[in-house]
Amino acid sequence: MNYTPTDRTTPSRYAKQRMHYDEATVHAILDEALFCTVSYAVDNVPFSIPTAFVRKGHTLYIHGSVGSHFLREIEKGIPVCISVMLTDALVVAKSAFHHSVNYRSVIIFSKAEKIEDYEQKALFFKELTDKIVPGSWDYLRPMLPKEVQKTTLLAFDIHESSAKMRSGMPIDDEEDQALPIWSGLIPLSNARLAPIPDDLSREIPLPGHLVR
Repeated sequence: MNYTPTDRTTPSRYAKQRMHYDEATVHAILDEALFCTVSYAVDNVPFSIPTAFVRKGHTLYIHGSVGSHFLREIEKGIPVCISVMLTDALVVAKSAFHHSVNYRSVIIFSKAEKIEDYEQKALFFKELTDKIVPGSWDYLRPMLPKEVQKTTLLAFDIHESSAKMRSGMPIDDEEDQALPIWSGLIPLSNARLAPIPDDLSREIPLPGHLVR
């Protein structure tokens, strides 16, 4: 399935060849990313808030305290723009003008729907927890009903969305290609490193899901 391009998800310049509208590409980027940025405006004042999220089907979910000013504003249904970017490498050309970045990104235009159903909210917490720390939900102390009730869950339809990506080596001007200047890629990595226990956990064995 492809998402249908709109005026807001169609670039106006040469970047069109980097655009992707197939759901497999969009979903893969969203599922790898841990955080998104939600941008909106209130009384012509712009706001941009980073937050954790999870995708299920064609819906993106975020959460926060019921007292959050941010969530209380966007739950009214005002338009938002949600962005995600994964960086894979710095692209080093023979001239600063042609330096670039290899990346994968998604832009979504949507409006929030507040989820009130308790079971749906509880399922979200499981999905988000296992995305951030895979395999941890069944290991942790079960979430209390009051904790679910103290949390706002918002859902965003992701049908008005697009992915944009760059990959490959630098593209230097032909007259620069013979210059004795190094060019290529500097790969970037966002890896999960060895867990570090806090003072209360120094004698507790590392659970299997963290060993993996």
